[in-house]
Amino acid sequence: MANNRMETLKGMVAQNPKDSFARYGLATEYKNAGNLEQTIAEFKDLMEIDPDYAAAYFHGGQTLEKLGRADEARTVYSRGIEVTTRTGDDHTRSEIQAALDILG
Repeated sequence: MANNRMETLKGMVAQNPKDSFARYGLATEYKNAGNLEQTIAEFKDLMEIDPDYAAAYFHGGQTLEKLGRADEARTVYSRGIEVTTRTGDDHTRSEIQAALDILG
């Protein structure tokens, strides 16, 4: 079932590369499959096409941490703080700030 979902999401992204929801779903499917390099590639693409998609910064940062790329994670989290402050997304901002505080 997960494979069908991934293939469906790949098709959706291929048809409309700027579909933020489909790209986020695809990144999540890659994460669930353990393909963290592809996960971060999708999150980075999502941040590029939809810079206000706050969850991409939180989950992108977490993925970078799992890959052992702490400096990149800090950068992504910091960008997420800027975005969520500007957009008024206090909930996601607090999640990102907590992750950034733990990372140090």
